[in-house]
Amino acid sequence: MVQYTPPMGWNTWNAFGDEINEQVVLDAAGGLVQSGLAAAGYRYVVIDDCWSMPERDSAGELMANPEKFPHGMRALADAIHGMGLLFGMYSCAGNLTCAGLPGSFDNEFRDARRFAEWGVDFLKYDYCYHTPVLQAKYHYRRMGLALANCGRDILFSACSWGTEETQEWIRSTGAQMWRSTGDIWDSWETVKGIITAQDRFTPYGGVGCFNDMDMLTVGMNGIGNKGYDQKGCTAEEYRTQFSAWCLFGSPLMVGCDFRNLTPETAAILTNPTALAINQDPACRQVFALSPWSGNPLDTVRVRLLSDGSLAIGIFNLNDSDSQIVCAMDELGLPRTCGKKLVLREAWTGETYIPRNGVLEAKLHAHECRLYVGKPVDT
Repeated sequence: MVQYTPPMGWNTWNAFGDEINEQVVLDAAGGLVQSGLAAAGYRYVVIDDCWSMPERDSAGELMANPEKFPHGMRALADAIHGMGLLFGMYSCAGNLTCAGLPGSFDNEFRDARRFAEWGVDFLKYDYCYHTPVLQAKYHYRRMGLALANCGRDILFSACSWGTEETQEWIRSTGAQMWRSTGDIWDSWETVKGIITAQDRFTPYGGVGCFNDMDMLTVGMNGIGNKGYDQKGCTAEEYRTQFSAWCLFGSPLMVGCDFRNLTPETAAILTNPTALAINQDPACRQVFALSPWSGNPLDTVRVRLLSDGSLAIGIFNLNDSDSQIVCAMDELGLPRTCGKKLVLREAWTGETYIPRNGVLEAKLHAHECRLYVGKPVDT
């Protein structure tokens, strides 16, 4: 299968960890529909680690934990499909998953067939307990080939943490998305770290294989899966995270608990301008503008959209206010071109027309502006 735009959905891990069961997943699927997120494009409902029994059955097959999933995975998949959604599951390239349950190493074709029989549409494939004898690319090629021959279209999400320069070989595996970083936490520090790490990966993402900046923490508010002390972010920081994920073309996998979904969180996750940027069919890479300050945390990234518009993200990643100024020449708009930019801001709806050949914004700490607009005659 070919994935033309970044996948969108929800994953159990950030909110529930190992405390997952059939009802939690069905409630989340219902929440996607009732909240309007499904209509906005969030279609995948993905079960992460901790769904299986500790051992395979006598025939070597993976088994769902019957206490957690009493009706089995096929029935759960059918129920999710009945809501107009798609069903995802999890496995691992090693002998064990990250939680110590059976992984898929040396069982790739068997497990791919099993997932197809269960009606799975998405497989997150982690990298814990992998054998050091094989390089990462060989682990992922094995499962990629197995999925390509399982008789069902299953989106292959390679969670290799960016190891061994994943971006350079991941397309060869057939994966439709790939993790470029380690795990995200619900804290500003990790969000900032992921944003600042992206420039080396941007040439490699795009149609067919998208750079996954990890699950969104928007709406978690410091309430993550048990055993993890997470600080949480402010609403402004969540808007900055979502703006960056959308502008950089990352898959959008929500991680919050839909039972606690606030209108403010729903509004962030369904912002139509940000989503249109993320899902733009051209899927072009972003490019950087050079802030006059020379401060790398004054971050400006731009993406040319399929209709000729420019999407411009201005991010203050500093811990204090900042006046960010860039020359518009770097956009391809010299002052002699006879054009001006008319921009609309995604979060406020305000119109901004840059003057005197410069793009500028005065931003509070951790704040952003996300603009979209076209050149017009002066």
